[in-house]
Amino acid sequence: MNKAEKAYLILDDGTIFQGKSFGSDQTAIGEVVFNTGMTGYQEVLTDPSYCGQLITMTYPLIGNYGVNMDDYEAIIPHAFGFIVREHSDYPSNWRSEGSIDQWLKGHGIPGISNIDTRMLTKKIREQGTMKGMIVSGQKSDVELLELLEELKVTKDLKDQVSRVSTKNAFHCPGQKHRVVLVDYGCKAGILRELTNRHCDVRVVPYDTTAEEIIKLNPDGILLSNGPGDPKDVPEALAMINGVLGKIPLFGICLGHQLFALACGGDTVKMKFGHRGANHPVLDIEADLTMMTSQNHGYAVNEQALSGTRLKVTHTAVNDKTVEGLKHLDHPAFSVQFHPEATPGPYDSNELFDRFINLMDQHKLHITEQKKGANQYA
Repeated sequence: MNKAEKAYLILDDGTIFQGKSFGSDQTAIGEVVFNTGMTGYQEVLTDPSYCGQLITMTYPLIGNYGVNMDDYEAIIPHAFGFIVREHSDYPSNWRSEGSIDQWLKGHGIPGISNIDTRMLTKKIREQGTMKGMIVSGQKSDVELLELLEELKVTKDLKDQVSRVSTKNAFHCPGQKHRVVLVDYGCKAGILRELTNRHCDVRVVPYDTTAEEIIKLNPDGILLSNGPGDPKDVPEALAMINGVLGKIPLFGICLGHQLFALACGGDTVKMKFGHRGANHPVLDIEADLTMMTSQNHGYAVNEQALSGTRLKVTHTAVNDKTVEGLKHLDHPAFSVQFHPEATPGPYDSNELFDRFINLMDQHKLHITEQKKGANQYA
């Protein structure tokens, strides 16, 4: 790598940062967001929920422990670009299999370093997320202005979920509960937590219908995380309404938002979202605060829940946004955060056990109904 090669981060408000190029030298356009995690950059880059985004890491030194084969959340990364204050060329860790620079090059993802990420983060916090462009190589003022105009007319992505969802259903065999995992951009950690509990998991594409899912005879359905605006996935709402009350349901992140929309609620775009591994969440019923990992730019509108049969179960401590819901009539619940991510503590991991218990209770309920029907037959 030519360490002196320049790179630019251009924002659609006209701000231009000059830094150094690393990773791929391709040009990338996407939504500029920030993540407050001190570690976990490989998990962040491979999280499908970052599809279409240029990720800014607020921690100043990134890449110091390298990359490895164990920390992938998807087979390939879906982030469009990477923005850091400084990246390490010489990682040191017994698991390291290469540098972040080499890894980004291999996946065609451009990076920019040596910019003021503190200033950039403050700008996003004050003005909200915005479109940006990473471009490498020396550019004149005229060229930068031309690139800015190109950025301004670029349309926002609407197809992130279809980009990251599995194209074909696949099966992870298990001995216990049969779970259909609807893949809107599922992280590997969610599948891991289900298989660790010996679930028999069938992963299906995002546009699978309720009829197709019911034919699989599942004990439960998990709606996964994923990128973008939940209102860009109308197929999901018809499916959720088609299974709600028939099969226990658990939604995570985007799945949580889709659950709310299907039940008559609404979602709103947040100013800069929640992205990091240190977000405190209050479990209202348990009166317990947990530390959670989060990655979302949309939230459920609490005011719009009036008139629905949804009850708020969790809220964000910092901004009071909705972080969890449960249906008052059906075996269904959801959370906005990532219970599989374990950002140090394992505070919210028990939600998978709650899902298992919900499936057990539903099975028992169905069995008792059948017994009662036979008794009076």
